[in-house]
Amino acid sequence: MALFKKRTVGKPGEWYYCLEHKKVEEGPECPAKDRFGPYATRPEAEDAMRTAAERNLQWENDPRWHDGGPAGREADEG
Repeated sequence: MALFKKRTVGKPGEWYYCLEHKKVEEGPECPAKDRFGPYATRPEAEDAMRTAAERNLQWENDPRWHDGGPAGREADEG
């Protein structure tokens, strides 16, 4: 008996954005490595790339995630 079952059919109402095909899918059609989601609505999935870009920008400007800040100095000293 398999420990994990491969899920080939998605649930209705789960929305994903496929990075390979650049399209929105209801239920996962493509492998997990090629998609963002799940999202609760189709419009949220359609905005996946914009949302990711906004989050990346926030991360790039967050001093807690950069070397040289208080946490970065402590790690270098240890």
